[in-house]
Amino acid sequence: MKTPFEFGTDVKSNIVYIKSVNVAELPQEVRDEAGDTKQLYAVCTEAGEELAFVKDRNLAFMLARQNDLAPVAVH
Repeated sequence: MKTPFEFGTDVKSNIVYIKSVNVAELPQEVRDEAGDTKQLYAVCTEAGEELAFVKDRNLAFMLARQNDLAPVAVH
């Protein structure tokens, strides 16, 4: 989570998906950084690659739009 990511480099489409994820299902490194948080929101490519995790759904949408990506909610 501390490694910078250049959104435009690996994204083949400008569509990204925002989905909620349970912290317990994530790798230990991410769980350690999440602290007491039980749920995060992932910004994902069409192929399902997780580009970023954030604590707030609105922040995930903002992050995508700031990087010229078109966020779509996954239920």
